[in-house]
Amino acid sequence: MTLRQASPPAAPRGVDAADAGPMPTRGPLVDTFGRVHTDLRISLTDRCNLRCTYCMPAEGLDWIPSPHLLTEAELIRLMGIGVTRLGITDIRFTGGEPLLARHLEAAVAGAAMLRPRPEIALTTNGLGLARRAGALVAAGLNRINVSLDTVDRAHFAEITRRDRLPEVLAGLDAAAQAGIAPIKVNAVLDPKVSGEDIVNLLHFCLRHGFQLRVIEMMPLDADHRWNPDAGRHVEQILAAVRERFTLRHDPRPRGSAPAELWQVDAGPDTPAGEFGIIASVSRSFCESCDRTRLTADGQIRNCLFAAGESDLRGLLRSGADDEAVEQAWRAAMWTKKAGHGINDPNFIQPVRPMSAIGG
Repeated sequence: MTLRQASPPAAPRGVDAADAGPMPTRGPLVDTFGRVHTDLRISLTDRCNLRCTYCMPAEGLDWIPSPHLLTEAELIRLMGIGVTRLGITDIRFTGGEPLLARHLEAAVAGAAMLRPRPEIALTTNGLGLARRAGALVAAGLNRINVSLDTVDRAHFAEITRRDRLPEVLAGLDAAAQAGIAPIKVNAVLDPKVSGEDIVNLLHFCLRHGFQLRVIEMMPLDADHRWNPDAGRHVEQILAAVRERFTLRHDPRPRGSAPAELWQVDAGPDTPAGEFGIIASVSRSFCESCDRTRLTADGQIRNCLFAAGESDLRGLLRSGADDEAVEQAWRAAMWTKKAGHGINDPNFIQPVRPMSAIGG
């Protein structure tokens, strides 16, 4: 089975906001298309210790000023509103690089104390994970995704502009030793990433019991140089993988999961495993999106590619009660568009890069 060719994202069945009637003030966190948002992505910082070519310029970016960042107490309060009043069931901490946030363990522990308890995950580049994996598990972390585009050290240094592959591999090993499962590896299909990189990375993941997810490059680079041909086409990657592995399309319902999955048979000397492709551009999954996003400076984004944001930090600091914050959050999600519109000729790339939005 292959992925379909690029086409405009399918719109969910629903109505425009103007015709949707009044916004619900209780119950699930919904939009006018009936999508229920139970997955909260929280960026803890926009800072990062790598300079990946598809994300940041070599010189880095101007970071969000510290006074603008949510405090630990503000973050824990917002997570509580999300879980207890809006029905959030999954929380994922992202960055920038979340391991650069000193309050990461406290944030994980704060999420773990909520009832009903959410699933807690982390997306990281793995630098520093070897020292903190045990503490994160003790705080309540359930799952982890580690960003890794190649296991070739020289190529890793070229892509990230840092020679730190051994530290990432040590972080993956520490996460496994700490009992985190599943461990997923995220690889972005930057033009510098070849089919051979993905094949070798899949071999590595299968040997260690990790799950590889290959992600199409998206228009979220700080340089705004993305174009529809910027990322290697997923069909090329599938062809390269099929030359070395036997793939069987996973028959399980996909639901709101972004990855299309295959079961992988690598032969008698390598354990079988799972391989996924997240084709956000060429095969949109907007119709089943269940995500709401909180930036490190307290802004709600109803889509990764949204042009606007809603300021919850300002509400918190002006003395607003939980009811007011809840209704502002609901209003932000109520106006979510049918799809990201990347394939629309009038698409405009978000001003904020991925590092400032959160993955």
